[in-house]
Amino acid sequence: MLAGAAGSGTAMAMRLVVGLGEAMGAERLLPITGAHIDSCLYHGRSGIDFVRRLVDGRSRVAVPTTLNVSSLDLLHPELYRGDAETATAARELMDGYVTLGCEPTWTCAPYQHEEHRPALGEHVAWAESNAIVFANSVLGARTHRYGDFIDIAAAITGRVPDAGLHRTERRLATLVVDVRSIPDRLLREDVVYPCLGHVLGRVCGSEIPAIVGLPPTTGEDRLKALGAAAASSGAVAMFHAVGVTPEAHTLEKALGGAPAPIATMITVADLRAARDALTSAAIERGEPVRTVSLGTPHYSVGEIARVRELLADRRVHTDVDLYVNTSRAVLQECMLRGWVDPLERAGVQFVTDTCTYITPIVRDTSGTAMTDSAKWAYYAPANIGVQVVFGSVGECVESAVAGGLRRDVTLWASEAGPDAP
Repeated sequence: MLAGAAGSGTAMAMRLVVGLGEAMGAERLLPITGAHIDSCLYHGRSGIDFVRRLVDGRSRVAVPTTLNVSSLDLLHPELYRGDAETATAARELMDGYVTLGCEPTWTCAPYQHEEHRPALGEHVAWAESNAIVFANSVLGARTHRYGDFIDIAAAITGRVPDAGLHRTERRLATLVVDVRSIPDRLLREDVVYPCLGHVLGRVCGSEIPAIVGLPPTTGEDRLKALGAAAASSGAVAMFHAVGVTPEAHTLEKALGGAPAPIATMITVADLRAARDALTSAAIERGEPVRTVSLGTPHYSVGEIARVRELLADRRVHTDVDLYVNTSRAVLQECMLRGWVDPLERAGVQFVTDTCTYITPIVRDTSGTAMTDSAKWAYYAPANIGVQVVFGSVGECVESAVAGGLRRDVTLWASEAGPDAP
């Protein structure tokens, strides 16, 4: 491949993979079983030039390869509020990756679909920060943090350097985080997990934490939210949850038998501080809310079921846009269950193929926006210029129905009494 036997595009891809391997000190390359590509998200002309080089060089992906979110919602094109030139360029980029043989999944959460989930110990080349941390942590698959262009180069060559998180010794926990002081009643709440992830990212940076004290029944949606937040506020590419994730049946196993370092304690006060840090807008009760955005990473079937349950037979306020970001496959499953039409009639707007914090979709960016996603709250103010209130999905739905901010003052209550608004 490096010599050009498979075409000039593949030779270029292999030069990138070999160059990365040399930079990482790898002695060999490893075969992979799949890839997930972030390069399909339009950031400028260089992305199109790169994919054209691959297409013109007769390249094709060598392994099953899924595509991350793009810059357009092809199923709901009427939502796009950007300029036509950018939309044309974004579509050209998307088409280029499909031409290379990638599957047009257009989701940041490929792991929510059984056919795209790598097994424990499988080597893959995944890009997209939340997908990387989920694959390594929750599935026990092995991927390093692959960014734009390296991701598709790995997919075309079917190879990655034998380095970084592909190696067993690099996957061991390097610090311990103890959450046992957090009451069980809070650990039963979904909103705790993005807050915990936000704290984790700030504490850990790029280190691998072993979390002690999470319930053994902690589900994938909560682990997804935790990992996405940690990969946003920090550079976490993997975590161990002792007794929960597959490479951490015990703390000793997560540490590889090394002596346990002094644990970093995370308290309810730390979680409240994270919640407040993720809020950039006014938090007065009744403050008008113009936008509610759910689903960053993309919502699962279970999370959409929760919105349906919370909304019940009510409607979203006429002054509020309630967006639910999800994948095409999840939306199709919800359609088959008969959920989509009633939710849309109630005022829910589904967004596929992209996300509202990276594509100009939000109708009113001058008004207060609300989200249950730490990742959305972290990036949206700079990306699209909105002021954000972070809250639970229940608080988000209640605010969307009321048209004004609603917060559960008992949710974070301490022994001394209820928390501030």
